[in-house]
Amino acid sequence: MFSLLACTLLCSILVCLVSYNYHIFAVVIKRGRGHAVEDRRSRHCPYLDTINRSVLDFDFEKLCSISLSHINVYACLICGKYFQGRGQKSHAYTHSVQFSHHVFLNLHTLKFYCLPDNYEIIDSSLEDITYVLKPTFTKQHIAGLDKQGKLYRAYDGTTYLPGIVGLNNIKANDYANVVLQAFSNVPPLRNYFLEEENYREIRRPPGDIMFLLVQRFGELMRKLWNPRNFKAHVSPHEMLQAVVLCSKKTFQITKQGDAVDFMTWFLNALHGALGGTKKKPSIITKAFQGSMRIFSKKLPHPDLLPEEKEALLLTEEYQEQMSESTFLFLTLDLPTAPLYKDEKEQLIIPQVPLFNILGKFSGTTEKEYKTYKENFLKRFQLTKLPPYLIFCIKRFTKNNFFVEKNPTIVNFPITNVDLSEYLTEEAQATEKNTTYDLVANVVHDGKPTEGSYRIHVLHHGTGKWYEMQDLQVIDILPQMITLSEAYIQIWKRQESSDTNSHTAE
Repeated sequence: MFSLLACTLLCSILVCLVSYNYHIFAVVIKRGRGHAVEDRRSRHCPYLDTINRSVLDFDFEKLCSISLSHINVYACLICGKYFQGRGQKSHAYTHSVQFSHHVFLNLHTLKFYCLPDNYEIIDSSLEDITYVLKPTFTKQHIAGLDKQGKLYRAYDGTTYLPGIVGLNNIKANDYANVVLQAFSNVPPLRNYFLEEENYREIRRPPGDIMFLLVQRFGELMRKLWNPRNFKAHVSPHEMLQAVVLCSKKTFQITKQGDAVDFMTWFLNALHGALGGTKKKPSIITKAFQGSMRIFSKKLPHPDLLPEEKEALLLTEEYQEQMSESTFLFLTLDLPTAPLYKDEKEQLIIPQVPLFNILGKFSGTTEKEYKTYKENFLKRFQLTKLPPYLIFCIKRFTKNNFFVEKNPTIVNFPITNVDLSEYLTEEAQATEKNTTYDLVANVVHDGKPTEGSYRIHVLHHGTGKWYEMQDLQVIDILPQMITLSEAYIQIWKRQESSDTNSHTAE
């Protein structure tokens, strides 16, 4: 009986040893094939409750706070600071030992680690953190953005509408903020950049830094429209650093710039970085590019005698020339602001209807343009209207000594601006929809060189207007928009369904 029990026990021990050795062998084989073995602690990390989501901010440049390196950077999820590496001599490892901060996120791989024990943490409760760092959008989500106006609650308790989110003014970058806000509310542009797949495969020449602009704009767009933000505002820090770099410091964070100058450069830079050329379109030209006919006539020098002027006007050089040109925006000229002598009349701000300054493109209005050597008389007429039309109202005139601002208020309707009369006869026959509604209005307040910018945007889902100035976001009545010193406007062409809804109203 005893020998039988001993034999059974011995067999059990042998089975256990064989299974143990097989397990070790399997682990070795797995490691040899490059399969990582999951640490038993990975799904049971005791430090997850120490994570402080209120201090996490992924809007800033991903640099180690000590070495200033951007290689292999981890975010401490307890204090929010960035550190390099996780090896025993790394800054992240030292920080974890010194301050007992144990949970870190690799900002590149989006994997979580516990230090100094150095094992990967696997827990579904951390998905909200990776989504804030790198938001993603499905086609279904994007398709519904303009169909609903649901308010979302940020982790800090504030409610916000995705897309209607304040941008931090780091020092003097409000001129760029308003342009970025305006473009983030142009649906085709927004939808294109919300899906990284749309531009990920674009190839640029070696050493070309301009594609950084595309990547950073896409990241900013996804943060602005993120429905799961930890806070109800976004810092454009990384986006603006790309602007400083790609514009070779023409546009800076610390120095006030001109919103129209920035918008002009930004549109052309994005078009080029996306592989667009004069013949090859990009999302920029698809959304904003129209075309016009320019009639130009050279003028004789004003100091010449009348007989000499008449003789020159008969030559071929001084005959009217016609050319076709594309545009991404139209510049509207304001009439010269009157100089009132009466003190009381100085309080009256001059006003002009939008249709008066649009007369520049009627095909009959002539205007003199002076260059260094020659003078020209020009008139313009539109031949093609884009889906989104940008107006730049020329408020500033620069000379050698100072910049002057024209304070004239432009009176404009918010909806149903028909531009058919500014098209050529051929274009009037082919262009089906020529009526536009306002979707964004950039305003400049104050003096020319030290003023500030704010923007009015239409939220398509709710049909409400909002005013944004840096971090401040308030709703605004449409009637108030027309009282401002408009500088840049974006108009959306009505589709057939839009026209019907306006008629019903």
